[in-house]
Amino acid sequence: MPTIKPRHSFVVRVTHWLTVASFAALLVSGCEIVLSHPRFYWGETGNVMMKPLFNLHLPTSRESIPNGYNFTLPDQNGWSRALHFEMAWLLGLTALVYVLAGIWNGHFRRNLVPRRGERNLRTVRGLLVGFLHNPFHHNSDEDTYNALQRVVYLFVVFILFPLILWTGLAMSNAFNAAFPLPVALLGGRQTARTLHFFDTIALVLFLFVHLFMITVSGFKNKVWGMIAGVPWTPKERK
Repeated sequence: MPTIKPRHSFVVRVTHWLTVASFAALLVSGCEIVLSHPRFYWGETGNVMMKPLFNLHLPTSRESIPNGYNFTLPDQNGWSRALHFEMAWLLGLTALVYVLAGIWNGHFRRNLVPRRGERNLRTVRGLLVGFLHNPFHHNSDEDTYNALQRVVYLFVVFILFPLILWTGLAMSNAFNAAFPLPVALLGGRQTARTLHFFDTIALVLFLFVHLFMITVSGFKNKVWGMIAGVPWTPKERK
């Protein structure tokens, strides 16, 4: 029998699922951290005595935070911060392996960098309009990404993920003391926290669109391809 070439390399598959696990843990623990102080500021400092940039108006896990509710949630700040820190390291190391391997084996050049005829705004805009007009239509060529997908993946890999790691580190007291310049470039620790929040929202929106596209283009086939590297066939059911 002919050997089926894996759609996704082993490194891509492993780093993908490590990213899924770490991002899920970061999202859960991050929500718990936000509930301890759901107010966001701009600059270096921020506290209950200052007017926030915006307030999520959620019940909080700290009595000292005014929230307009007559109850306080259980304090989960301890485990959530510890888990968030550990999973951030896992995400960062996984991202590093993925990027270095992608550069080394040509994954980005072959699969994510737009092709020569696609490197223009007209092509990307046309694909975006087509997606918004009929999101249930997908490319029948399962082995390639279109220009819009390539641009989005590159933006997520090289903009959103580095920014989430940068702003996360900028909120650390130890990192701030050792490397003040990266924090200052963001405009302060509270600015980093606010940018971290908006970046998280962008990543969650990408996740929803990603899951939607997987569903409409063949959920079982896509997921199995990311697990085993090859498309789903009836033989795998035995």
